[in-house]
Amino acid sequence: MKEKAATLLLIDDHPMLRNGVKQLIGLDDRLLVVAEASNGEQGVALAGLHDPDLILLDLNMPGMNGLSTLVQLRTLELTGRIVVFTVSDHEDDVVNAIRGGADGYLLKDMEPEELLKSLHQAAAGQMVLSETLTNVLVTSLRENRPEARDISQLTRRERDILRLIAQGMTNKAIARRLCITESTVKVHVKHLLKKMRLKSRVEAAVWALQSGHQ
Repeated sequence: MKEKAATLLLIDDHPMLRNGVKQLIGLDDRLLVVAEASNGEQGVALAGLHDPDLILLDLNMPGMNGLSTLVQLRTLELTGRIVVFTVSDHEDDVVNAIRGGADGYLLKDMEPEELLKSLHQAAAGQMVLSETLTNVLVTSLRENRPEARDISQLTRRERDILRLIAQGMTNKAIARRLCITESTVKVHVKHLLKKMRLKSRVEAAVWALQSGHQ
């Protein structure tokens, strides 16, 4: 049986970039661009309308910038992943995006094949980060103390899933490890993020690693 394509929303103010990404994704039958937006306001509206599996979000846009757009997207009941796609490799941008709820951070100078690979990983529930940014995030982790959160409010199953998220496992891999369905994993992830006041899996993984709950 053919696997259903992961739906994708592009939010970027550069038409040439959007067209290039659409052409690239058009070569992959496991991904499908369902909508595109040239600004943050339009992107938030389209995200609410389509609830795509993936949102590829630029940071540097006129009007409502990418970080503000990210904050607005996280107020919606979205089931998909939000991945920042930008030219900026500044530590502040990377850290603020992760704290703002991004599920990944990719640089626009990456190879096309690597972008497709990262999009598939993100759609599967995995954290995606451009390789050159790993040290940036690790440095930030070491320098910042984790916010105090009460992990005792999580169920035993939710704590298990949080630990596996911190190990970088996808929803599918977690489902196999715990002998439950992938949809059940998604429900547990949603609940643990809400209980712990965390905006994304990436932020959850960062907190777990900082707090020693991996």
